[in-house]
Amino acid sequence: MDRFLLMTCFARAVELGSLSAAGRDLGLSQPNVSRYVAALEEHLQIRLLHRSTRKLSLTQEGERYYAEVRVILDAVKESESAARANVEPSGLLRVACPTTLAHSFVLPHVPEFLGLYREVALDLQINDRYVNLVEEGFELAVRIGHLDDTTLRARRIGQFERVCVASEQYIASRGCPEKPEDLRDHDCVLYTLLLLGGSWRFRTGDVPVSGRIRVSSPEAAREMVLAGLGIGYGPQWLFEAGLKDGSLRLILRDHVPPPVPINILYAANRLMPARVRVFMDFIAQKFLLLPAFNR
Repeated sequence: MDRFLLMTCFARAVELGSLSAAGRDLGLSQPNVSRYVAALEEHLQIRLLHRSTRKLSLTQEGERYYAEVRVILDAVKESESAARANVEPSGLLRVACPTTLAHSFVLPHVPEFLGLYREVALDLQINDRYVNLVEEGFELAVRIGHLDDTTLRARRIGQFERVCVASEQYIASRGCPEKPEDLRDHDCVLYTLLLLGGSWRFRTGDVPVSGRIRVSSPEAAREMVLAGLGIGYGPQWLFEAGLKDGSLRLILRDHVPPPVPINILYAANRLMPARVRVFMDFIAQKFLLLPAFNR
């Protein structure tokens, strides 16, 4: 039996999380994919996958074998591309990106990118949840914050400061805190993804905060701050328009925490197709031109 087919079925089953999903992706039936993975295990004389009615999971041997198989499959793909003298980037590129970064700073440049690389198709998944690149089949993820996953590599494309802001209406009504600890006596607009155990981070440490409004999107947090419902905390670029027109004021300016990096992440154990390289270069260049990420 074609060993390359067996390895391909195994790798896609791992990345998509099920034999049936791998079958749909490869144009094969689920029973055939199951048979091919079983044939690979028989050939190797080891169990690669734990199967249940709910999901697949890798055995310890399967984890090691998957990492090696992924390198082989990527190498074959790159070799075939080079043999065809296919220097034009091509294929489907799957990228995960946080909501606000996508809408404000990535999507506006997508038409230009697709115009430059007409053989590339872009699947841009926009949400604020953590994405597992390998298991979910993504080649890239734009991510805010420091990298903790040793299976990934990061390319820094910018950084920004998190700041505190308040509307002139709120300050006139409630006054302005002079130090982070004063926030305990103020209403705060709570964006859930930036709450660290109910606290906001400052240069000198974390400060507990509370408020009457809690939201799950940064745009909603900005609107509530503009409406005077409390003090806001988040990336400075989120509040830039209000700061420019005077409807918002920077507060606690001397207490902001260290800058937060923005990275493009990619799997450490994979070769990088041309479509991945050109997208990273393209987005990195666009971010380099944005003052909000290069202060």
